[in-house]
Amino acid sequence: MANNRGKRRNFGSVRQLPSGRWQVRYRDPETGQLRPAEKTYGTKTDAQVALTHIESDIARGKWSDPDAGAVNFGEYATAWLRDRKLADRTRERNESVMRLHILPAFGAGTMADVTTARVRSWRGKLLAAGIGEPTVVKAYQLLCALMNTAVDDELIRRNPCRIKGADRYDVPERPVLTVAEVFAVADSIAPRYRLLVLLAAFTTLRFGELAALRRRDVDLEGLTVTVRRAQAELQDGRLFDKAPKSAAGVRTVSFPAELLDAVTHHLEQFAAPGRDGHVFVGPQGGQLRRSNFRDDWVKTRKTAGVTAELHFHDLRHTGNTLAPTARASTRELMTRMGHSSSRAALIYQHMTSDRGRAIADRLRAMIRDGGGAASSSSGDGTERA
Repeated sequence: MANNRGKRRNFGSVRQLPSGRWQVRYRDPETGQLRPAEKTYGTKTDAQVALTHIESDIARGKWSDPDAGAVNFGEYATAWLRDRKLADRTRERNESVMRLHILPAFGAGTMADVTTARVRSWRGKLLAAGIGEPTVVKAYQLLCALMNTAVDDELIRRNPCRIKGADRYDVPERPVLTVAEVFAVADSIAPRYRLLVLLAAFTTLRFGELAALRRRDVDLEGLTVTVRRAQAELQDGRLFDKAPKSAAGVRTVSFPAELLDAVTHHLEQFAAPGRDGHVFVGPQGGQLRRSNFRDDWVKTRKTAGVTAELHFHDLRHTGNTLAPTARASTRELMTRMGHSSSRAALIYQHMTSDRGRAIADRLRAMIRDGGGAASSSSGDGTERA
């Protein structure tokens, strides 16, 4: 087709349809086949401008097949999640979030139908419906990861999940117990769980790590417990041991000598027999479960007189807060926590007024030992106390 100067166009063509609208046609850069643009235009000029944009996109490597986004969202999302390499518990959580919160909103449409405006509206509706913010953040993160893969697969040009801050939330400050409160909780719970509470607070092991401990993991002479695995519980009640999330999760943690009598007593009275016997078991001798432990925990909080907001995991939070006060370094805190990154350890190394006072007192002693003045003089030569 000729352009306004009478020269034949090198790229594509425009033509008027019987309806009066204008159609753009060009060679598909991947197949070489002639194909029409995805929509028609009201004027010839609009069609020519659109053709110029398509030519530019192809030249810059920015062109994507308009039909690629026609892939059904539900089918693509299901296959994407199925093919991901995930731990069983993580897969179960992701499948639940996908089924309950993502597919109902987007599953019937195409990948191209998922726009930033629709994502923003979807997120707002979840929050308005009273869905917890952590769940909404998880759903947004999962959708964002899915759409990133769609970009890589060239089904869409860019990820529509572009809401600033939607992939994270501010975790509310969790309760921290005093040492006296930790022992109040330990003394209020059933005797078979007393050591569970003490080790959670003073070794900062997670519930799943404690539930997976075996007798051979406890060293009475070295005053240590060794974490080799963690117990996970699926929604259908199945229990299994899994490897820690990272190599740093396999670790040996020292416990205070003051707990030795409690550890020895527990092993004699409550632990399952044999080197491979679980250190912590349920009342009937079966494996310890979160679901079975929860009622005991709720009752214990009330008896001990601690906040009703206290979660069992807050015992780990308490221990991680106490450790820096005991002058644990960042590396030592990372080891106890089982983290390969220093980020979480640094959070717990925030300054407390007691630690600040101790540092100031040591600096004061250094000043005195170094011959520094204990008082200063004012500008008029008089001494100021």
